[in-house]
Amino acid sequence: MTNWRAVIVGFLLIVVLGIVGLTLPVVGQLAAGLIGGFAAGYLAGGGLGRGFWHGLLAGAFGGIVAGLLVALVVGIAGWAGGPAGGLVTGIAGVGIFAVAVIVSFVLALESAIAGAVGGALAD
Repeated sequence: MTNWRAVIVGFLLIVVLGIVGLTLPVVGQLAAGLIGGFAAGYLAGGGLGRGFWHGLLAGAFGGIVAGLLVALVVGIAGWAGGPAGGLVTGIAGVGIFAVAVIVSFVLALESAIAGAVGGALAD
């Protein structure tokens, strides 16, 4: 059974620390995923598998939010550029979507590993 409280706490940590982590572009997001995944796994407890699952969920939701924020920024930039900007950002959107999917997978996997560690330490 999924402990949604643990997933939501981990997700919120990922989002808040990810926003704060924008000052250190790559390291900040990686640290946010590790800390949020660990927290989700630790709160859920139950060993490696349960911690892995809860960290994975928290990281996946965090990755989705990160992808949506990137899409929002690109969309606003396209509006500012007028019709030509809209065309350019529309074409670039496919590549940005691919990058967002990759970032979501990386964030989910690192959070899952940290969640497994947290779940093991909770017991």
